[in-house]
Amino acid sequence: MEIAIPLANELEVRISEAFCIFDIHGDKYIDTRNVGNVLRFLGCVPTEKEVNQVIAATESAENPGETHLQKFMAHLSPLLMDRKMEPASAEQILAAFEVLDPENKRFLTKEYFGKLMKEEGEQFNDDEMKAMWRVAIDPITENVPYVFYINQLKHKTTIYDVAEVLKEELASNDKEKKKERNPMP
Repeated sequence: MEIAIPLANELEVRISEAFCIFDIHGDKYIDTRNVGNVLRFLGCVPTEKEVNQVIAATESAENPGETHLQKFMAHLSPLLMDRKMEPASAEQILAAFEVLDPENKRFLTKEYFGKLMKEEGEQFNDDEMKAMWRVAIDPITENVPYVFYINQLKHKTTIYDVAEVLKEELASNDKEKKKERNPMP
């Protein structure tokens, strides 16, 4: 059964599309264990703490363990407009890779990069590693040519670009409303 949720703008459309990928029953609810997947699908880079905060804020009181689209969208839209959970820029990522590559080979070995991803910072699990390897690894050399990898990560318009446009539109609309309420003599 398809339940209609009114979508007011491009940001809500994108959030809804990502959410509905994980909505296996078509009832606009997802298991809270998929909240992180939706965020990452949107291009967000949340920490586990941030994922848990979104879950806590959006979990349904009527259906514990589930999150409803409307509550999720209402919570997430302002976060995106404030650029929360935004990924690092290509320049920042390149600088980080260059620190890891003091010999300037322009690649990291799969073993070295894998060890870092599993043992440092926000540690990747096996499923996350498999997903990353599909994009990061050169199938011929079995290394991570990081400039190519960064380009793969940064090739499309981000949800934050969409959120920024919406934020500007809302600010403009607010200015217009204030002018209408307080016309100059």
